[in-house]
Amino acid sequence: MAIDRKKQILEAATNSFSLFGYKATTMDQVAKLANVGKGTIYTFFKNKEELFDEIVSSLINEMKLEAEEVIDTEASFSVNVHHALFRILEFRKEHKLTIKLYQEAREMGTPAVSEVIDRMEKVVIDFLSLRIEKAISSKAIKPCNPEMTAFVMLKLYVSLIFDWERAHGPLDKDEIANLFELYLIKGLSS
Repeated sequence: MAIDRKKQILEAATNSFSLFGYKATTMDQVAKLANVGKGTIYTFFKNKEELFDEIVSSLINEMKLEAEEVIDTEASFSVNVHHALFRILEFRKEHKLTIKLYQEAREMGTPAVSEVIDRMEKVVIDFLSLRIEKAISSKAIKPCNPEMTAFVMLKLYVSLIFDWERAHGPLDKDEIANLFELYLIKGLSS
């Protein structure tokens, strides 16, 4: 019964954060959506921040699983990185909570939300850094700073998927893969 209540609360809070954002979500709203008393929430979570943290941790784990699912041990480094980044950013575009969090961070600059965005970005960079280190070890790519390279890869993908789309329309998955290959793997030098 306790697990069901906790799950109920987490689902209600996720819906509330997805609809209203972090700042506008209250424990009263969550209690109402979960159909429980506010005191019941406090038996599981000390405060809104702790509740939000558990939801975000679950979201990050889900995002990492999505990226890991598209990794093919037979594929090249660039193909795997492309698939993983594309899937992570698709997840970000499709998941209601991530959409709302990025919107709130951009429009309101809510500190707790900005911290979550930074945390999500760090997880992606760590995920990529590990793969870059392995690619360096296997001589699939040149020696480089794995963390910085992961940062550049992530930012290129974000730019191609979100920023380019605003002014020029969306690029398809193959176009993005080709650009990624051209700019990061092969380079522009002839």
